[in-house]
Amino acid sequence: MDSQIKIIDLFAGPGGLGEGFSGYTNFSGHNPFKIALSIEKEASARKTLKLRAFYRQFPSGQAPDEYYRFLAGYLGKDPEEQLYRFPHLQRQAQAADEEARQLTLGENNEEIEHLIGKALGKNPGNWVLIGGPPCQAYSLVGRARNAGIANYKAENDHRNFLYKEYLNIIARFAPAVFVMENVKGILSAKVGGLQIFDKIREDLHCPALALQTGDEKNTYQIFSLVVASGTDCSEPDSSDFIIRAEQYGIPQARHRVILLGVRTDIANRVTPDTLAATPAPTVKEIISDLPRLRSGLSKGPDSMKSWAEAIKHHSATAIEAVSKSGMDDIARTMKQAVSTIDSQSLGRGSNWATTETSGVVSDRCRDLADWYRDPRGWKGICNHETRGHIPGDLTRYLFCSAFGTTGHENNWTPKAANFPSALAPDHKNWSSGKFADRFRVQVAERYATTITSHISKDGHYFIHYDPAQCRSLTVREAARIQTFPDNYFFVGNRTQQYTQVGNAVPPFLATKIAAIVSNIFSH
Repeated sequence: MDSQIKIIDLFAGPGGLGEGFSGYTNFSGHNPFKIALSIEKEASARKTLKLRAFYRQFPSGQAPDEYYRFLAGYLGKDPEEQLYRFPHLQRQAQAADEEARQLTLGENNEEIEHLIGKALGKNPGNWVLIGGPPCQAYSLVGRARNAGIANYKAENDHRNFLYKEYLNIIARFAPAVFVMENVKGILSAKVGGLQIFDKIREDLHCPALALQTGDEKNTYQIFSLVVASGTDCSEPDSSDFIIRAEQYGIPQARHRVILLGVRTDIANRVTPDTLAATPAPTVKEIISDLPRLRSGLSKGPDSMKSWAEAIKHHSATAIEAVSKSGMDDIARTMKQAVSTIDSQSLGRGSNWATTETSGVVSDRCRDLADWYRDPRGWKGICNHETRGHIPGDLTRYLFCSAFGTTGHENNWTPKAANFPSALAPDHKNWSSGKFADRFRVQVAERYATTITSHISKDGHYFIHYDPAQCRSLTVREAARIQTFPDNYFFVGNRTQQYTQVGNAVPPFLATKIAAIVSNIFSH
């Protein structure tokens, strides 16, 4: 343990980056990294972090039976209720509590800095800082929302300067390496008329100088993880920092900006590797082994019978309208799906591991299948429970998934213009063009679109590809696409779980970044 490189995870969310680093093993089977401290301000995400920290207190494959009993729902709804109270697990529970902290950078800086100093010890040696400031102020959606606020000025929004809290930790504690992640929108965001990303890059080169804190001896070289450094020592272009996750074996089109900072004394003798291109698995390859479920009815009695009757009742007019619109192939697919519903016996799933999976079925993604798999051989599926939908949306989901199944005219998911009027939602902006892709199917034979925190609000962007299930993705299906292991439990209500998954860095991508960082220290 003592030989492991310590990781400090800031703005940790549910722990996607941390899971990648802590789960990475090198060719000799050794894990070179250990999470020393995770900081997250949101209560439910911190509970998820703590539970995973508890799991990591045990050697791989040796998590206690009580952990799996909790996943199966036998030890209460929250791990604080019973799991952490067993006398023989007190030491591990205490260690997890000390590792995962609910604190806010910018408000609890003194305590956070004390904890970092304590976690690193008197002689920290080489250690790694990971994480990224919250993205609301930089994302395109967030900026559009801010534009609607009277007298809004970016230079007065403290969220635009949260990166300075990250900068302060670098300046004070001089990590050997840092990994900083944010949304692609940061590249075009401006504060006071200036590109904020250019300012961030400049400040990261010498954090102490940027903050005027005195000691300026520790400087950093900033590397792209996808574009190799040139021999002329030229700075990478801003676009070189964009990682398109689908190009590196992640089953979704997730585009994020990630900077790799290496302290100059190390960077002078080591040039980091870049990520190796790997084909992305499809949605079907990633989630088809999970138990088939039906959605719920959010209005009226909810049962398999009432659900099936609602679909049949509302779909008849819709199927006729789809056919009259010239989409006979989609109408046939919808009709066939409806005809099978009576022969199905589908449940809505459970937050708890009441069912099992045989594992991801495709040989094409064997490495990812191994990553999902529990080392003890446990095959339970948790966080796999459907949400309820109104009957009208069930029919729209039926249409969308049938559209994706047929690949109608190579348009894999329908736009508003493809919807017959009989399927149009009662939305005043439906025909405005602003919500052309308000309903989006995750096509079976393609990788997914970006899993975002918006999945917590409704399932319209995240429709399951199977027309006979008429539903949006579950938390577990979203977590599979985000590449979280199956034994990674998300604590909180379903809305909080969706938000945690949507905000995370894909752990399987993070483990590939961890391999690059590990190689830096091996030279």
